[in-house]
Amino acid sequence: MISNIVEAIWAFSALGLTVLVLLHSPKGDGLGGLGGQAQLFTSTKSAETTLNRLTWALTVIFLGLTVVLGAGWIPG
Repeated sequence: MISNIVEAIWAFSALGLTVLVLLHSPKGDGLGGLGGQAQLFTSTKSAETTLNRLTWALTVIFLGLTVVLGAGWIPG
């Protein structure tokens, strides 16, 4: 039961991390290249900062759960 929930969170974090990495621009444009999407934030800089923070948070969650699931610390 618990392992299924953890696996679902792990899969969601993997999917979310993939999407966020694809939103990053190699030239530092980030969300600015999407036009209207960047207008949700006060500036392109704040959009990039928010994107970076979300990406790092999902990276920590994904890697942490990868270790937990891989080590078998959660009873199946």
